[in-house]
Amino acid sequence: MSTWIGETFTSDIGWDHLEDLVDIGNRMAGSDGERESAELTRDALSAAGARNARLEEFDIQGWTRDESSITADGLEQSSIALPRSPSETVSAELVDLEYGLPESFSDADLEGTVVMVRSDIPDHYERYVHRREKYYHAVDNGAVGFVYRNHVEGCLPPTGSVGTPEDPIGEIPAVGVSSEVGARLARRFDGDEIEVSVEAEIDEATSQNVHAELGPETDDRVLVTSHVDAHDIAEGALDNGAGTAMVVELAAALAKREADLETRVEFVAYGAEEVGLVGSEYHAEQADHDDIVAIVNNDGVVGDRTLSLTTHGFSGLESAVEAISSRYDHPIETNPDLGPHSDHWPFVQWGVPGYHVKSTSDDVGRGWGHTFADTLEKLEKRNLREQAVLLTDLVVHLASDDVTVDHRTPEAMADDLEEQNLAKGMQITGDWPYNT
Repeated sequence: MSTWIGETFTSDIGWDHLEDLVDIGNRMAGSDGERESAELTRDALSAAGARNARLEEFDIQGWTRDESSITADGLEQSSIALPRSPSETVSAELVDLEYGLPESFSDADLEGTVVMVRSDIPDHYERYVHRREKYYHAVDNGAVGFVYRNHVEGCLPPTGSVGTPEDPIGEIPAVGVSSEVGARLARRFDGDEIEVSVEAEIDEATSQNVHAELGPETDDRVLVTSHVDAHDIAEGALDNGAGTAMVVELAAALAKREADLETRVEFVAYGAEEVGLVGSEYHAEQADHDDIVAIVNNDGVVGDRTLSLTTHGFSGLESAVEAISSRYDHPIETNPDLGPHSDHWPFVQWGVPGYHVKSTSDDVGRGWGHTFADTLEKLEKRNLREQAVLLTDLVVHLASDDVTVDHRTPEAMADDLEEQNLAKGMQITGDWPYNT
């Protein structure tokens, strides 16, 4: 055992791949940069020892930003368009809804207004309210424009997509503004007419998923996943270059331990995650869910030292983490709640066991993510190496014939979403998949 641990802890394979990804520049879904990142990841998985490394293409709704603006009292305020915003200009009264909690929308008269909301929630609130949920509450209550205000200071306007699976382009123009610009808008222009303008090129495009494999040729498989795309405004180091670097590092470590694998391990780096989990949805529609033993989805790793794994109510996934944490006498946090916002979800929603693998954070929201500040120097190579050791052993554990993680029924998943007050938010964003 100690040989592979030492090699993993001194490896540069994953970190080198991370540097290659961030140096591409724009990895937006459907772009040439996303295609290049997929090809680099395919080649890196092959070089790491995985077999049958390949790309699988699929069609997506393309969106390319042009100019965007907010103008108030003749003064232009710095902003960026939210991906998949329609190309449109509106002028209307600004209404600052602060945190944009669901109940605040019904308490306000928003017909024909531009709504501004923060990107966080108050400490007392029972759950995280996603950007898209706030957007569609604004739409459903008659707003004609949407302003998304970052809660993280530093003059960092946030990005993040709108749109639904059925209607990929949103219904009203949407822009992100920094915490500072948002504070200025709230202080000076709440109740006044402002103009919100988005210009974007909207057309058809192509994305791709990367696949490769290790281990025996079994029908059953453990999926080790990430996403290669990133928002076009930043390097996408944490979100999600680090996750794809981790997949490559795990492939290199597992190639050295291939004899220990009793179930096939399939590596998948998805495209078009940032515009609605499109790549993983495509894969989930093609795959036999009964053959998937578990999913280890890396999206948010490396940012902090301690791993945090969301287990979605699967007791077998909790037990597996406890076994690895005990074996190494090393802390690994788990969260049993449901987390419907990454590439595990198109499978987990139907009862397939899956982790969302992140690193710990006491902050609400994405931190530097989805801003210009998501850059390489904020990450540490040590964290990648330490986490790769733990996750390698977790994958080997899950791939053992002696380990079984029971699937859950879609009905049980739906009940948990209702109990955790997530159902209404998913319904308003068009993400509710159940006939209930």
